Amino acid sequence: MIYPDELGRIGAFCLAFLLAFTFRGASCELVVSPLGPTLLHALVGDNVTLAVSFTGAPDPVVLWSMGDATVGTWVINSTAPPDIANDRRNVLSMDATGSLSFVHVPLGYTSNYTVEMAKSGLGKSSVTFSLKVFDVIQNVALNEPSGSAREGAARFTLQYSMQRGVVEQQTWFFGATEIQANSHYSVEGSSLVIDRPNRSDTGRYTVLLKNPFSLVTSGVNVTVRYGPDEPVLETRPARPFYLEGDSLSVSCTADGFPPPTAEWVFGTQTTVVAYPGVLHLPRVQTSNGGLYVCTLLNAETGVKSQNNLTLNIYARPAGHSTCSVHSVNDVDLQYHCQWPGGTPPARLSFPALNATRNGVGNLSTILPASHDLDGKTVTCMADHPVELSNCSITAGAPRMFLPVVTTTVDPDGKIVVTIDCLSVASPPALVLWSKGSEDIAGTAPHQISGDTAQLQIRDYIVSNFLLQNYTCTCRNPLGSQRREIQLEGPSISHSGLFTNHNGTIVTLTWEVPPTSIVTGFDVQMKGPNSQSRNLSGTQKRGSSAGFHTIQQKPGRARSADIFFLDPKLTYGFRVIPKARTTAGQPSVVQTAGPGEGLSGSAIAGLAAGIPCGLLLLVLLGGLIYMCVYLRRNKSRQTRYPKPRAVEKAVTAPAELTPHPLLTGGLSSPDSNRLRQTSSERSVALPAFVPAPPVRTATIV
Repeated sequence: MIYPDELGRIGAFCLAFLLAFTFRGASCELVVSPLGPTLLHALVGDNVTLAVSFTGAPDPVVLWSMGDATVGTWVINSTAPPDIANDRRNVLSMDATGSLSFVHVPLGYTSNYTVEMAKSGLGKSSVTFSLKVFDVIQNVALNEPSGSAREGAARFTLQYSMQRGVVEQQTWFFGATEIQANSHYSVEGSSLVIDRPNRSDTGRYTVLLKNPFSLVTSGVNVTVRYGPDEPVLETRPARPFYLEGDSLSVSCTADGFPPPTAEWVFGTQTTVVAYPGVLHLPRVQTSNGGLYVCTLLNAETGVKSQNNLTLNIYARPAGHSTCSVHSVNDVDLQYHCQWPGGTPPARLSFPALNATRNGVGNLSTILPASHDLDGKTVTCMADHPVELSNCSITAGAPRMFLPVVTTTVDPDGKIVVTIDCLSVASPPALVLWSKGSEDIAGTAPHQISGDTAQLQIRDYIVSNFLLQNYTCTCRNPLGSQRREIQLEGPSISHSGLFTNHNGTIVTLTWEVPPTSIVTGFDVQMKGPNSQSRNLSGTQKRGSSAGFHTIQQKPGRARSADIFFLDPKLTYGFRVIPKARTTAGQPSVVQTAGPGEGLSGSAIAGLAAGIPCGLLLLVLLGGLIYMCVYLRRNKSRQTRYPKPRAVEKAVTAPAELTPHPLLTGGLSSPDSNRLRQTSSERSVALPAFVPAPPVRTATIV
């Protein structure tokens, strides 16, 4: 239960509380409030009002500031008009609430505006507005500056321009990617700055400009000039080397923009070619080989780069490699190998003689002569980039040989005897000549050829050639061979005759000894009185009494044909060798015709065969006599009866028992019997008496 006193105390407390709040509200505070947003965007030419309201004091003083400058003051409800800055009166005005109005706001009025109200005895109150005046963005252009972008430059700047408009925000793009500010890209005002541009910065750049009332983009393609890099040189067709007559081209390329031009330098020649810098070389020669230098030039940046290439143009050496071996002072052997010509020269070596020594184009090696080198084959290896070759040479001592003797007559009528001593030898043998015991020095009447292998002897008289023997000695460092030559007078060693099937033509052939001195031949015929026609067509009449010359042949001839013979008549032919006017012994007479009889060779065969036949008959008669005599002596011997044991055996025929003549062999006939006279040889031989028959029995 609540007592009245307590209710009175509570009521007094509440009354005091209400009174306290009532007096507090009565103390006034000036407050200025914006009527709308404090950030305003205005299009140039629009009318704009920065509206405010205030509370807490009547008729306060209003002051508007544009940035730090006061643009208008006024006392609300004052009869005096607002005090507006003179240069702003055509744009600014204040209404009864103290709000600031803009008439056809121009671009220059973008700023922060602050309204401040004050009343005597009260505090100040203010509100700040931000006014941004924009214009529509028009005719934006993004241009590359006059200095083109070049790789390696310090910086490159892109800047946009526009005819009108206010940009609130700008955004840059490279391709479709937005550019973020970093160490490579930066935005400075209306420009994009690229630090140290490179070829990867080539592309399309776009700027996006916008404000609350418009949005515009503009772009430009930027090409960064760069290069040229180090040139790359290539040949087509690609080969390690080329041969004379080949056609090829050499290209010089490198990355760069704009494409660089190429300048080729070869020796003192300079050739400028456009990109891609291809130098054509048709049908090259070895003189076209060497160092080619290519220089690439970027005409816009002025940058140069250079590289070089060596072209190898070869020529094959002529023919094939050749080997030879020579005598040095008749003691040492010089092995020589050559393969002349060629570009580059061939490299030569004798691996079997000296593996470390080699030569270029020509190689010689001298070794002491030894038996190990006699018959040894040595190979020369020739190495050329175009072709590999080799040749071989075998050194050998002189081999056995036969001298060759030929005879001619010189214009002065002298007999010229030529002796050739050719021995197979490597190196070629040196020939030493001697006559008897004297060396031949090559003075008249002797003449030795340059290679010493031939000796010529000149004289009118044949007998002077036959006085002494000639000797030739073939010698090289590996050995020697020696032969003696005994010259002979004119002679025939063999002759023969061949007749055609009609018997009207005969061919007479002959041979002479190898060392015989012969300058010509007289072909002679013997036969009935008839005309014979020689090979030259002249007719000669001969006699059957003797031989007459029908043809004359030179010393090199070895046959003669005789025509127009009568096959029913018999003719004889012979050849007389001659050394100028000196005639030798005639050849054996060869006969032709039906009565020609036996030839000389047949007669000689018969002369030797008759004595041999008689001797054979005497030997046969003596053999028969001895057989008969031995058989008779055997049959006269005492015969004894055979034991029965023997009779039981099978007795072999008598013919199987060896005859004493067979077991003892044949005895030589008595030499005195062979020397019997013809009358003694005519005596009849003793009659042959056969031996008595021997009976043979077989007991079974």
